Amino acid sequence: MRGEFIEVWSETWREIWSKLPSQKNAPSDLFCELYNELILAFKKRPPVEEIAEIINDPEKSEEIFVKTKYEDFSSEWALIRFLESTNEVLDDLGGGPLSNYYFNLLEAFIEKFNLRYDLRKPCMLCPTLPGLFTSLLCDLRDATSQDVYLNNHMKDFENSIRDLRIDCSDTRIKTCIQKQVNLLEAMGRRYPGVKEKTIGKICDQLKTWPHETVKEAMKSLYKFTCDYPGIRHSGTIEGATRDIEMKDMVAVSILLIGFVPYLTNKLDAEILYRGR
Repeated sequence: MRGEFIEVWSETWREIWSKLPSQKNAPSDLFCELYNELILAFKKRPPVEEIAEIINDPEKSEEIFVKTKYEDFSSEWALIRFLESTNEVLDDLGGGPLSNYYFNLLEAFIEKFNLRYDLRKPCMLCPTLPGLFTSLLCDLRDATSQDVYLNNHMKDFENSIRDLRIDCSDTRIKTCIQKQVNLLEAMGRRYPGVKEKTIGKICDQLKTWPHETVKEAMKSLYKFTCDYPGIRHSGTIEGATRDIEMKDMVAVSILLIGFVPYLTNKLDAEILYRGR
């Protein structure tokens, strides 16, 4: 689950739309007016004659809301724009009481289904940091699944994380970090035009960095995994200031995953932020 509205659209009738007509400020043609906004989010716009018939028939327009499936929407972003514009339509139809009621229903819906958005006044759906991180991981999994070489590395990394449930020893923590670096290295090798084999040299060859210090930060993390005893190489005892711990696994894994957009052309940052 990506925490997107399109995944739980089927629940919106019960949780949101079916409750709006009960408000005293709600007009009888409520769904007729909302239908005009809804069709803007569809993959395929209905014929003009069909639209005209529905917007003049309250029963048919309500039926459309019941029958609309998530597959009908062109994208998550299109659905988000519909949900935001609905607030303005309701404000025009029933004033503050109706639009505020909708806002509260939408906010409760986000919380109930743990969606990747914060809702801000007047009605703006803003992606959250946890939601952005979830999207990054989901899209990374999708991207690697299309390539046998990358998919094997992704599975190795995910299995190493699962293995920590059995034993959080320093050996398993080192393995987890090692498998993640292997994944990033494999992704870098797949970048068009890259000829190098190791992350350090791959970083030097890539032109994706906004600043030299960002590139050096990635290379420093890579150096850590090479120098710390037992992660990628034998390293040196002097290079370790203490035993590796779970907080290192969490911190280093989050840092490394954050560099993925620089190491691959298989992810779209705009889609990561706003949804598919």
